Amino acid sequence: MKKNILALFFCFILIITDQITKHFASLKLMGHQDKKIIGDYLVFHYLENRGAAFGILNNQRIFFIILTLVFSLIFVIFYYKMPKTNRFFPLRLLLIVVFGGAMGNFIDRIHSGYVIDFIYVKFINFPVFNVADIYITCSCFLVAFLFLFYYKDEDWNEISQGFKPQKNS
Repeated sequence: MKKNILALFFCFILIITDQITKHFASLKLMGHQDKKIIGDYLVFHYLENRGAAFGILNNQRIFFIILTLVFSLIFVIFYYKMPKTNRFFPLRLLLIVVFGGAMGNFIDRIHSGYVIDFIYVKFINFPVFNVADIYITCSCFLVAFLFLFYYKDEDWNEISQGFKPQKNS
């Protein structure tokens, strides 16, 4: 129970951090010139994103809300069904971070109808993104790394045990 409270607290901190950065972006960047952070390489540029990365699925707010709810439910179930051993701590932690990022962008979609993006890697013309996107992208990359190089077949067998129906004695 104590670990679940800590997980919720950590998730809450991630969401608040994301929302604060977006709030400051809207205050300091909306209607203003871009702010150069590292020359012409990294700039802060205000953008109201009504789609996903690269502008795909623009104005599909309901789709993104449903998608976020479905994936969030899957993450929560997976988190609670996963073995509570130290071996799976990295995976559990990354699920919290992905969930925090998803909720940060979900809040924007519900509240404003769009996600505030403001970090722009200009020299490679990368899509403008935000802190929640960093949470999601980095965590998904690390989860893939864990799947490929850290966890073994017996670990997946242990994880799958949590999803099997329990027999009543």
